[in-house]
Amino acid sequence: MLASATARQFCPPQLDCAAWEQLQPLYRELQQRPLHDIRGLQQWLKDWGELSSVIDEYGTRCYIEHACHTDDPDVELAYLHFVEQIEPKVTPLDFELKRRFVNSPLNHELSGPRFEVLLRGWHADIELFRPKNIPLQTELTKLNSEYDKLIGAMLVDYKGELHTLQQLARFQEEPDRAVRQETWEHSAQRRLNDQDQIDGLFDRMFDLRVQIAQNAGKKNFRDWAWQAKNRFDYTPQQCIEFADAIEQVCIPRVAALDERRRQHLGVDQLRPWDESVDPLGRPPLRPFDADDVSGLLQGCTTILHRIGAELGERFATLKYRHNLDLDSRKGKRAGGFQASLEESGEPFIFMNAAGVHRDVETLLHEAGHAFHFVRSLPEPLVFLRRAPLEFCEVASMTLELLSVDKLDVFYPDPDQLARAQRNLYEGIIRFFPWMAVIDGYQHWLYTHPQHTRIQRHRAWIGLLSRFQSSVVDWSGYEAARTSLWHRQGHLFHAPFYYVEYGIAQLGALQLWQKYRNNPQAALADFHQALALGGTRPLPQLFDAAGIQFDFTLSTLEPLIAILQDEIDQLPD
Repeated sequence: MLASATARQFCPPQLDCAAWEQLQPLYRELQQRPLHDIRGLQQWLKDWGELSSVIDEYGTRCYIEHACHTDDPDVELAYLHFVEQIEPKVTPLDFELKRRFVNSPLNHELSGPRFEVLLRGWHADIELFRPKNIPLQTELTKLNSEYDKLIGAMLVDYKGELHTLQQLARFQEEPDRAVRQETWEHSAQRRLNDQDQIDGLFDRMFDLRVQIAQNAGKKNFRDWAWQAKNRFDYTPQQCIEFADAIEQVCIPRVAALDERRRQHLGVDQLRPWDESVDPLGRPPLRPFDADDVSGLLQGCTTILHRIGAELGERFATLKYRHNLDLDSRKGKRAGGFQASLEESGEPFIFMNAAGVHRDVETLLHEAGHAFHFVRSLPEPLVFLRRAPLEFCEVASMTLELLSVDKLDVFYPDPDQLARAQRNLYEGIIRFFPWMAVIDGYQHWLYTHPQHTRIQRHRAWIGLLSRFQSSVVDWSGYEAARTSLWHRQGHLFHAPFYYVEYGIAQLGALQLWQKYRNNPQAALADFHQALALGGTRPLPQLFDAAGIQFDFTLSTLEPLIAILQDEIDQLPD
């Protein structure tokens, strides 16, 4: 998915972004350069954008290496050097340059929606910025590194073989219930072994975030995060109402799905280890060999080619550019992400494949982010390439849905294909309540800054009781249920980054419906909207894709009903 990287014009070719003495003169030149006319201002923005992309790519590569090798001390040293010695010096200078641009009498000559978006966002950033928050944010990054190391080191010895927790999760799809219970208990206990340490890390993170908000004059960290994320187009109250709609629309359907599962399994009560197995006792879906991710890569490439030639061709370049790290192994951070390398114009995909069907969905999801990044690269100003996260996730979730009728690439057997499709449809319905739990938990946490751990645990259990099906019995495993939130890395790495998935899922479902009626028109809208990058406000990006920016009951209800109809038409 290589794009043509522009040759450097402002930064020296051999610039070392780990050496502050090389970066500082470039910032000084930007600070002091006279800005006499609009052409000079535009060139100044371009040069600053080039410097930003060079530094951003260096920092992103450090981050990727650390995620891939949390147990490598040299990699950690390079990452922490950037976090501790470079970012804290770059951040205040970037804000000075933002202030210079915002205050320039020339910027009124830069008309159009692109610069309106830029000015609105930078005004908010400048208002929020406090130099004394920089060391606090550096400390947060270091604490996240500690969290990643803890998670990356979690291994379980099962029958004489060491497994990461992602690898152990494969056994949750085995028909043998005793195997599922045993491996689930192993995994839960391994997490509980580090429960106090993870709680302690979060305590420290939480206190830092509260202080950051106070330093910026905000009532609480939620208010700070809303402004920091430039959430101009919806409010916390709308998120709370979204959760209410999810409770009304999705919870009854999840309960019905769970009851169907319980009956098929022939058990008195569903237990936590019964949630991933095929309810009819069929062997697990194994789309590729867990020891060879090339099958995953090849299959997803074929699917994307079938959706559109451009998608398949761009995705295929990831392999030969070595921009993939897909397998699960010791010392690797959990989860998955797509990272954008701004200067070279290349995306990187990270995940932890374990040979399960969810790996297919994850790789297609991250491919959507990668394609979005590449489509935005023609935008000359790096500051305007990144869309709001609520729309970034539309790109990724749309590819998952557009692939649903092409999964025969992995499952030529019609029975297995139907199972994979059911997994996606059910997974979306089940996702919304989990999203409501994670988002609601953060609203509670950061609007109750004086809470104790016990109160935190009670709030978590209260949300689970509201949004999880009562069909699943957790008795005897209360401690594991109380610490379930430790698995959600967003709570540690990116607070208040989760409702975006729910908003975007509704957008993706709308695009999927358009695609089913008119594939060419839907893909044209999809491409057009992605190419806008971050040059339009969030509602206008949705509008460019031909979908509504709306996450109320009136949008949620009919889309979930469509998913339910699809499920009902599939064979068991």
